[in-house]
Amino acid sequence: MSAAAVLNWPRQDKGGKFSGMNNSNNGSIFQVNVSNGGVPKLAVRQALLTPLGLIGDRQRNTEVHGGPERAVCLYSLERIQALQAEGHPIYPGSAGENLTLVGLDWEQVKPGTRLQVGKEVVLEITRYTTPCDNLTESFIDGYFNRIHPSKYPGWARLYAKVIKTGEIRVGDRVTIE
Repeated sequence: MSAAAVLNWPRQDKGGKFSGMNNSNNGSIFQVNVSNGGVPKLAVRQALLTPLGLIGDRQRNTEVHGGPERAVCLYSLERIQALQAEGHPIYPGSAGENLTLVGLDWEQVKPGTRLQVGKEVVLEITRYTTPCDNLTESFIDGYFNRIHPSKYPGWARLYAKVIKTGEIRVGDRVTIE
């Protein structure tokens, strides 16, 4: 999906808030993303999630990415849209997330939180991710620290471990447990 298409859903109201931003414990998978290493990660309709991550996804630098505690990277579509509204050329998958989620209150998703994904999968958030210079193309002037967890609390991507494996697909319901 192009960045321009993402900007059109959900829409901003006159006050500048996105219609998808809410205080919900329920959301869904907007996009599932994989790559052969690096960014951007590319959209797929579905994938099998194992204790080490999505089948078909690979990390270039396994010292800082991947493994059981960092099996899945998550990000909020609403955060991506807000960054786009600031002028950043970010789009789903370009920040290296495996799951782009929509409809969840991103402030509620933090280390220790468990997410039920679809009918089978359970994830537990393990930590906020620290962005790296591989993300420069997604930000104005390469300022990837715009999503750094200590500089901009509430704007970071998150890592999760897999508590229960299974198949995930675009549109699957995601619930904060």
